[in-house]
Amino acid sequence: MIRAILVFNNHGKPRISKFYQYYTEDMQQQIIRETFQLVSKRDDNVCNFLEGGTLIGGSDFKLIYRHYATLYFVFCVDSSESELGILDLIQVFVETLDKCFENVCELDLIFHVDKVHYILGELCMGGMVLETNMTEILSRTEEQNRLEKQEAGISAAPARAISAMKEMNIPQRMKDIKLPDLPSIGNIAGKF
Repeated sequence: MIRAILVFNNHGKPRISKFYQYYTEDMQQQIIRETFQLVSKRDDNVCNFLEGGTLIGGSDFKLIYRHYATLYFVFCVDSSESELGILDLIQVFVETLDKCFENVCELDLIFHVDKVHYILGELCMGGMVLETNMTEILSRTEEQNRLEKQEAGISAAPARAISAMKEMNIPQRMKDIKLPDLPSIGNIAGKF
């Protein structure tokens, strides 16, 4: 089972953090710092698996990571997960992000955190892997984008209606209405 998914930059600043087990906010920050210290010290030519830090579970858990440009993608998993399977899952996650954002960079993760979490939710939920097929994940993401655009159109309808009403200039139109000449009250009273 996946305990946590962490993405941080070369300076240890967290960009994405998803914990599948409850930790207090302070504990989460300590786990991120400890994980960064463990992963960033390693050479690029060593394997991408190491024992989990003391805060995340020690030797019962593994940190599986990949380093791409300025970002570290780290999955904290227990012994039931396959290291190579998780390494492949990281690759699928990064390639999906790359397709969604066309050459994904650190800023994409910062400014589109909701979309990144949506993709992550399609990949795994509750610490269990759901989907590894990138085309399936991308099609779900495109469906979500279409729904968001539809909702934006619906939610913008009241604003468009108000704008249309203002453009109609109703007070001026009321003044411009030509009413027929009505007989005066004296003429009406004389008939009775």
